Amino acid sequence: MSGSKHTEWFESWFDSPYYHLLYKNRDFTEAELFIDNLIQLLQPANESRFLDLGCGKGRHSFYLNQKGFDVTGVDLSEESIRYAKQLENNKLHFYVHDMRKLFRTNYFDIIVNLFTSFGYFEHKRDDQSTFDSVCKGLKAEGIFVIDFMNSKKVISNLTSNETKIIEGIEFKISKKVENNFIIKQIEFTDKGKKYFFQERVKALMLPDFEKYIDANKLKIVHLRGNYNLEEFNEMSSDRLIIIAKKNIR
Repeated sequence: MSGSKHTEWFESWFDSPYYHLLYKNRDFTEAELFIDNLIQLLQPANESRFLDLGCGKGRHSFYLNQKGFDVTGVDLSEESIRYAKQLENNKLHFYVHDMRKLFRTNYFDIIVNLFTSFGYFEHKRDDQSTFDSVCKGLKAEGIFVIDFMNSKKVISNLTSNETKIIEGIEFKISKKVENNFIIKQIEFTDKGKKYFFQERVKALMLPDFEKYIDANKLKIVHLRGNYNLEEFNEMSSDRLIIIAKKNIR
C-alpha cells in the first residue's frame, strides 16, 4: 500500500501471522455441521456454483467442494488466499478480491458470507456496495446466505477483558461498544516487540440487514439463529443467519 492510502484495520490484521495464531483453534467440526445443515435445507443441484465471499483460508470452501460443488473463494487477505490456493482443483478456485466490487455477473447459484465476514466497513455505502455486488453476481432465483453474530446478544454478554496464552504469547484482549461498532483491542509482545491490533465490527441487527436486502432484488426466505438452523431469537440466538433469494421480477 502507498503511504497516501489509508489502510483499513482488516487489511493489516488478517494478513498478520498473529491473527492466524490467535484463532487457530476455531472449530472445523462446527463449520462442517453448518454446511451440512445448509445443504440439507437448500437442496442445491449438483452442478450449483458457489461463491464464498470473505473465505479466509478456505475452510468452508474446501468442505463445500468436497461435497461435489463448484466453489470459488474470494478474500482481501493475500496471506489467506496464498494458503487457500494449496487446496485448489478444477472445481475449487481462490482469488484476492474486495467484496465491495463485482466479481462475476449473473453467475453464481449460491453466495455465502460466513462467520461474521461482514460489517467491517466504516461507511454504509460500502455495505450497500457489497449487497449490490452480491445481487448482480447471483443468477435469477439465486440464494445469498449471510452468517453474522447476533449483535444484541454479543453486546449484552460483552466481557471487557480477557487474556489468552498461545504458543508462549500472552494476548491481552479488551472489548467495548463505541459508535455502534463492537471493538476488540488485542495487545501482546513477541520477541521483545510490542504489537497492537484492533477489530471493528458494526453491531448490525436484523433491521439493518433488511434495509440492504430490500434495496436489492432480494427476499428473506429463512431466518435462523445457530448452526443447527433453529429459528432466530434476537435475545437468545448465538447467530443471525439470513437466507435470501434473488427475485426475478
